[in-house]
Amino acid sequence: MGRLIVVEGLDGSGKRTLSAAMAQRWRGTGRTVATLAFPRYGVDVHADLVRDALYGRLGDLSRSVHGPAVLFALDRRAAAGQIRELLAGHDVVLLDRYVTSNAAYGSARLGAPDRPNGFAGWVRELEVERFGVPVPDHQILLATPTALAAQRARNRAADTSDRALDAFEADPGLQHRTAAMYQVLAEQNYLSPWTVLAPGPDGAVTVPDAPVG
Repeated sequence: MGRLIVVEGLDGSGKRTLSAAMAQRWRGTGRTVATLAFPRYGVDVHADLVRDALYGRLGDLSRSVHGPAVLFALDRRAAAGQIRELLAGHDVVLLDRYVTSNAAYGSARLGAPDRPNGFAGWVRELEVERFGVPVPDHQILLATPTALAAQRARNRAADTSDRALDAFEADPGLQHRTAAMYQVLAEQNYLSPWTVLAPGPDGAVTVPDAPVG
């Protein structure tokens, strides 16, 4: 059985780039690595519905915190079997976003990180205990400065005609609160042990030579 490793961080933090670099390096050491990214837009109807909500196309659902969180969770529930199959056939399964994204963003939407609201616990109960999604063995927080992540997200939106900023990405206050919430969850070892990777002054991140943890 392989190890389930998750890369978490803000929109524009560089998760996709880091995930690709880690997969390439670990494959170079002889390990088998499978990758998957959430939300699975264009693959799962729940992910597509929550994307519609984030662009204001589903009425007042966009103002709900728990409604979109359930849709994100259902996307992962639908992928749980695929994740288990990948774990059975690979040394490492590397995910770009997973359960903690739901916990961090939802908690941040409800208020400041220093005011516990129980949302992270609600997400754990829903996704892990009720839906039975696989639990990560280790999580990596890519702690890119909020301003840099926001600029990258804006650049990406400007360069891609169908990739306008969604409601989460366009809210700088939410991004700051989410970054702080990620730090809190990592310090609490939410769902698993964590490693925090901070980019250097040039924005580069040191890629681990071997799967962490």
